[in-house]
Amino acid sequence: MTGAVQSEREFSWPVRVYWEDTDAGGIVFYANYLKFFERARTEWLRSRGLEQRLLRERTGGMFVVSDTRVRYHQPARLDDELIVTALPLETGRASMTIQQQTYLKTPAENILLCEGSIRVGWVDATSYKPARIPPTILEALK
Repeated sequence: MTGAVQSEREFSWPVRVYWEDTDAGGIVFYANYLKFFERARTEWLRSRGLEQRLLRERTGGMFVVSDTRVRYHQPARLDDELIVTALPLETGRASMTIQQQTYLKTPAENILLCEGSIRVGWVDATSYKPARIPPTILEALK
C-alpha cells in the first residue's frame, strides 16, 4: 500500500479492516482506531524521511504518545477500505499535536468514522525524560 498526500501538510494512508480488527459484533474494536492512527503517523514520518527506528539509533531520542482524544462517529466493518489521515496542528520544541481522521472509502464520498487528536512528545530513549526535538527533525516536519 502506498500513502497519498492530500495537501502539503495532510498525509493519508490506506488501511483494510481484517478479521483480527473486529470484535464479536463484527465491527472494528474501538481501540484499534488508535492502531490505525499509529500506522498513519509512522508512515507520515517515513514519507518525510524519518524512520522511527533510525531516529532512535541516530539521535538517541524518540516520540512517545502523551495524550489522545478520540471521537467515534460510525463503525467500520470487516473488509472495509479505510483512509487514515495525519495532519500536524502544532509543533513545539519538545512536542507536537497531530489531528487524525479515519474515513470509510466509498466511490461517491468518503465517510468520517472516527477523529482524534494525538499529542506526542520527544524523549531521551534511555531515560525517557522529555527533551527538545532535534532541529533537523523539526525542519523535516515543516
